[in-house]
Amino acid sequence: MSIESTPTTRIPAAPSTAPTPATLGARSVATSLGVGVVAALVLVLVVFPGGREHAVTGSVLIGFGLGWALLAGRLARVGRPRRWAEVPAVAMAAAGLALVVLAPGYAALGVLSWLWPPVVVALAAWMFAQVRRTVTGRGRWLLLPVIVALGLSAVGALAEDVARVTDPSPSAAPGTTYLVNGHRLHLDCHGTGAPTVVLHNGLAETAASWSRIMDQVSTGARVCAYDRAGQGWSEAAAGDPQDGREAAADLHSLLARAGESGPFVMVGHSTGGTYAMTYAAQYPGQVAGLVLLDSSSPEQLTTIPSFAGQYAVTRRGIALLPTAARLGLARVFGASTRSLTNVRDEQSVLPEVFTQAQDLTTLGGRPLAVVTASENLATDGWEAAQRRLASLSSDVVHTTSTSSHAGLLEDDAPAADSASAITGVLRAVRTGSPLASR
Repeated sequence: MSIESTPTTRIPAAPSTAPTPATLGARSVATSLGVGVVAALVLVLVVFPGGREHAVTGSVLIGFGLGWALLAGRLARVGRPRRWAEVPAVAMAAAGLALVVLAPGYAALGVLSWLWPPVVVALAAWMFAQVRRTVTGRGRWLLLPVIVALGLSAVGALAEDVARVTDPSPSAAPGTTYLVNGHRLHLDCHGTGAPTVVLHNGLAETAASWSRIMDQVSTGARVCAYDRAGQGWSEAAAGDPQDGREAAADLHSLLARAGESGPFVMVGHSTGGTYAMTYAAQYPGQVAGLVLLDSSSPEQLTTIPSFAGQYAVTRRGIALLPTAARLGLARVFGASTRSLTNVRDEQSVLPEVFTQAQDLTTLGGRPLAVVTASENLATDGWEAAQRRLASLSSDVVHTTSTSSHAGLLEDDAPAADSASAITGVLRAVRTGSPLASR
């Protein structure tokens, strides 16, 4: 008997569907993402210098999207999984372009701040898992912290949104708000006695900044502090940031709406001085006297040698703050996204504000007090610029206070110097006697 054996048929194993991991060096990852960071900086600092929040945020996203796209391109050349790099590249670039092109305003950006954080957290979690599964090499250990930082930025933004809603309500406006030209403006008035004193804030100041001076002057006169559109308790105006003439028109309407009658003694600190000068040029019949407290000069960009360079740098740096504040960093600055947006907006129009203040060429014989802070005398050109301000009137007193720039409002002795200058102008207006004789 013969036995035949049937040969055993071998079934080939199915090919593995697991992706072949990509080996990435730290240099490749750093170069790709570094190019993205450089692109973002070029867009923010060169293409949109001092840009509004939508332009700055959009530029950052476009730059970062480029970085992820370069990394995806490198993976494509070696035939390795790359969706984890392609998805953020497309998402960031598309979102960035939409922000730059559509230019949403502050309110719209506030709504978007609730929508994008959950999406980014989910994206970061997916990217983290994909990189751990499909990437080897030292580049992996550089990628993972970057992805974690992306997720944390979204968590910070969401925490900022929640805090804005759950934190105790901001203090009530100490004065009254009035609807003026489509937005509500805050005005806080105390005391009695004509002429009424109107206080103009400097950059990043509010009506509350004048508390020391108001307490002293209001014992013998009517004193009003107000917030320009977007400052303090005032709503921002629609559209582009206001220039000096628009702010003057706002104030003129606000005083009329509040029933405050002129003519007024206008007082300005720092950049607030140029707003006060513009008001005096626009409404000369409404200005009885002027007080300039270490005021900016209308010719500051050309007569203070260091200012133009400083302005070019700070304008770019301050423009980053509203975007950073959206990520929960506002509390680090001790400010809100809204207030940082106002500082950016007002600084962006300083050249126009300065130019418009040049419309005031003379006060004639109306009393003028100029107070210069000793701290700024070390700045080349500042003393000469203060003397030019003093030349606006034939009835002027120019004094120097031993003080910092901010101290003229914030410190007791310098604030007393400021109050004394204001009361001196008040007496000159009331009596009709020359200020310089006192």
